[in-house]
Amino acid sequence: MAEIGHSDLKYNEMLKKKIEKLKKKRNACIIAHNYQRDEIQDIADISGDSLALSQAAIRTDADVIVFCGVTFMAESASILNPTKTVLLPVLEAGCPLADMITVEKLRAKKKEYPEAAVVCYVNSSAGVKAESDISCTSSNAIEVVRSLSKAQIIFVPDKNLGRYVQAQVPEKEMILWEGFCPTHIRLQEEDVIRCKLLHPEAEVVAHPECNPDVLELADHTCSTGGMFKYVKTSKSDEFIICTESGMLYKLQKDNPGKRFYLPTTHLVCASMKLTTLGWVAHALENMVYEIKVPPEVAEKAKKTLEEMLQVTGEKQGAAIAGY
Repeated sequence: MAEIGHSDLKYNEMLKKKIEKLKKKRNACIIAHNYQRDEIQDIADISGDSLALSQAAIRTDADVIVFCGVTFMAESASILNPTKTVLLPVLEAGCPLADMITVEKLRAKKKEYPEAAVVCYVNSSAGVKAESDISCTSSNAIEVVRSLSKAQIIFVPDKNLGRYVQAQVPEKEMILWEGFCPTHIRLQEEDVIRCKLLHPEAEVVAHPECNPDVLELADHTCSTGGMFKYVKTSKSDEFIICTESGMLYKLQKDNPGKRFYLPTTHLVCASMKLTTLGWVAHALENMVYEIKVPPEVAEKAKKTLEEMLQVTGEKQGAAIAGY
């Protein structure tokens, strides 16, 4: 087993060198989401969460953006960076949450509630964004919903994030889509309680895509970007992290004196883990797979993103700079 591990290590180092050469050849930038494999986070020029990564890409002089994430993220990067080539190393890296709503179904829901404003979570397709009034992230959803003049809000596609927002903005009537993140929804209340019994001094930090009973146990609820900030400033030395397992790598790397625990081993997003060093090298070598959004869709989808940035422009800019 030791020999196999050594062989894998040598192979990974070879791939990293190959990727570095191809990056220079293509004038490319590698962007990785916080949920990616450890070795992918290591080679990233920029890491963070979805929209912050797409916005950060605007600042790069690279001609090619290799987006190590899932389809909707690469779409957002393409929409916001129309002059750049955006590559998704694994074409099958989709998002089950984003797939839980379609343009046709959203149009039907809009007909049911013609007076409602449509807020779409950034974890949605370009087509769904194009059918919405404004987009949001998990970090600014409350502020976005609160900013709208309409009292009735269709919130798509994540019901747990929608419930979290509803609790903070009770003056709005939230019409929630029955979508969910298959990774976060696996986490149960008893998982957190069991972990807390093992680590009684640990703070519970949860992503708002988690179930409501999990959020009730949390000491702090925030986006992945918010987790990095919170952990860094917290006086606690131990944390139970209620989100995808990939987060622990950078949290531990950035905070070597602190300890982090996952409440269950089930917090793994299979789609996020599809991207490997081999696929990144393949993407750069063969310039695949390019993500393009049809111009008429991209134009409308971009407006929903820009509407959001108008609401939270300064704060979003600060978050982007942090990545």
